Amino acid sequence: MTDLSEVLNNVPVGDIAKQLGISPDVAEAAVKQVLPGLLGGLAANASDPAGSASLEKALSKHAGSAPKKVSDIDTADGAKIVKNVFGGNTDQVASKLADAEPKPNVTADIIKQVLPIVAPIVLSFIASQFLGGKSTSTTSKKTAAPSGGGDLGSILGGLVSDPNTQSMIGGLLGGLLGGGKK
Repeated sequence: MTDLSEVLNNVPVGDIAKQLGISPDVAEAAVKQVLPGLLGGLAANASDPAGSASLEKALSKHAGSAPKKVSDIDTADGAKIVKNVFGGNTDQVASKLADAEPKPNVTADIIKQVLPIVAPIVLSFIASQFLGGKSTSTTSKKTAAPSGGGDLGSILGGLVSDPNTQSMIGGLLGGLLGGGKK
């Protein structure tokens, strides 16, 4: 079963700290606060058939290896992902995520800077699980099962069932998730 720590292992926390001019501890805390919210938003959007189709299309664009450094990440694409996931709720989600854990110096502004960096990494990770590293052009999900680890709902379900994600999604973000593109 895939868990949050597997996703976290793909995030270049030290590089994020350098890029944003913050301490590695603050960067790690921010990433740990961002991941559950982002995964919860993806799961909420994927629970709708149109949202699921939109996410599957996005995953095909992020198949392959995850970026290893911040300089390898298309943060403009990351910003689009965040907008598609949270819609008009991005500022509110960032504030809630910043308030989730009373970590010093993890502000909503830092969360908003971390989200577009982490979003493409998360999609690359999910794409590797869902597509097994293969492009969707070779496998139609309508007629054949993905070559990866299972269906999208199962993969996201495994990630959001992580206790850390559950506590974040439950009371904190529940009303804000699902506001993205469907």
